[in-house]
Amino acid sequence: MAEKRALKVVYDDDFYQAMRRRIKDWAAGKGRGHKYLELILLAPDMLHLMVKLTLDRRVPVGAKAKLGFAIAYFISPLDLLPEAVLGPIGYLDDVAMAAWVIDSLIKSSGPDLVLEHWAGDADIISTLARITGAANELLGAGLVRKLKNVLDRQHFGNRMVKDAVMKTLESE
Repeated sequence: MAEKRALKVVYDDDFYQAMRRRIKDWAAGKGRGHKYLELILLAPDMLHLMVKLTLDRRVPVGAKAKLGFAIAYFISPLDLLPEAVLGPIGYLDDVAMAAWVIDSLIKSSGPDLVLEHWAGDADIISTLARITGAANELLGAGLVRKLKNVLDRQHFGNRMVKDAVMKTLESE
């Protein structure tokens, strides 16, 4: 029940629209012409997709654990590129984490659920590849290692969830 309440806060139209507005305002001003503007603009749609997938009963439990972690990472003020310090540029690592988790779901379960829930305008499959390429360029090829370190620092009440996510990270 607590998980659904937390997801409702993230999924709430006001939260989603406010995030979208902040990013679009930044894009029209300081962010105009930014190298990664297209990817930063994807942040609200990536978060929306992860929440929709987490609430979908057809998504396997292990995938939901990874999605839950990625959502928590997305909304956490403590990450590799903090939004509080960098503004919308700080969403780049969140978008990269989301892309990695969503791509993992596609590899394990196929693209149908992702395609069903994707609200963005761009093709999600090619978008994931662009995000991964940009993340490697921005954060270095050691992105997965850096994200594993973040995962290690997170507190998991359920050790099994952490172990499942870590095992998946190591197999990637």
